Formats: sequence, structure tokens, C-alpha cells
Amino acid sequence: MAIEIVERFSVAAPIDAVWRFVMDPHQVVTCMPGAALDEVVDDRAFLGSVQVKLGAVTTRYRGRVHFTEVDETARSVQMIAEGRETGGGTAKAVVSSRLNALPDGRTEIVAEAKVDLTGRIVQVGRGMIQGVSHQLFQQFAASAKERLEQPSASLPVAAEPTPIRIVPLLLQVLWSAIAGFFRRLFGRPLSER
Repeated sequence: MAIEIVERFSVAAPIDAVWRFVMDPHQVVTCMPGAALDEVVDDRAFLGSVQVKLGAVTTRYRGRVHFTEVDETARSVQMIAEGRETGGGTAKAVVSSRLNALPDGRTEIVAEAKVDLTGRIVQVGRGMIQGVSHQLFQQFAASAKERLEQPSASLPVAAEPTPIRIVPLLLQVLWSAIAGFFRRLFGRPLSER
């Protein structure tokens, strides 16, 4: 199953500090739900894993992230991430990220990904996977903002990753969809009903 994801958020930090953060896998992995950095192969390749819990089943994707393009002047990167699930499924993503300096001194991070998934995870469907991806990105963004906006705060550097719990995220996405439906239904003028 192929999906496309586009996300953006901004942080109250200068672009140079955000760039150093984005290029440091030790920093980035601490903000990614369920992720662990297993090995830094070189300055452009990393081995890692992501744990996913779907109901009673916990699975782990192990794989490699490789920067294919790094443009320090434009503050943009492109990477390919490939992983294999212990149960046989696969995940492959081409991810492009760019930083934009905002007039107020903040930095905007824009991420675009093309993801191809196989295996048990695709059973939940494209809409739910996109919704869960959005929720996970929001968690990453909140953690990254905390780390970048409060660099002197004592934040954990490394810990055993907690598996991504898909069922609560699915329920959150489903509830948002239901609430949005009723807002649209009852928010329309009577002439449109």
C-alpha cells in the first residue's frame, strides 16, 4: 500500500540549531515514538528499529536510513528508510525535509514522505494509516519542540523505546472522523440539509 504524507510545524529556535538537530540521529530518534537507534554506520547511514503494537501483537521493524541528498545551504535533506517486520512485512519511505527561517526568528520544518507498506499493518486501511501517521508526527513535533525550545531542560537522552500502540491511535483517529462528520452535518445551514 502506497501513501503520501505531508506535515509541517514550527519551533521557537533559530534555523542553525534546528538544522544541527535534524542532522543528529541521536537527537531525532529520542523524539520518534517507538524508535531506537542501533548503529551509526557513517554520517549518512544509520541502522535502527521501530516497535509497533497492534492489539495483542507487538512487532518490530528493523532497517536502515540513508541520506541520499544533504543541502546545507538550502537546509534540506532527502533520505530513504527501509525496514523489514519480524513477521515478513516491509516498509519503505522516501522522506524529504526542509527548514524555512520565519521572520519572527522561528523555524518551520516541512516533511514530505512517500511510504510503501506491506504486511499485517495494511489491514487497518489507508485512511487509518494516514490518520495514525499524522498522530505520530504530532507526537514527534511536540517532543522536538520541547527539546529545541528548552535545550537546557533535563530531557531523557536515551531510553528503551516504548512500542507505538496502534489501537489507541486508531481510536483517536476514528473519534476525530466521527466528530468531524457531525460538525459538518450539524454545522451546515438548514437550507443545505
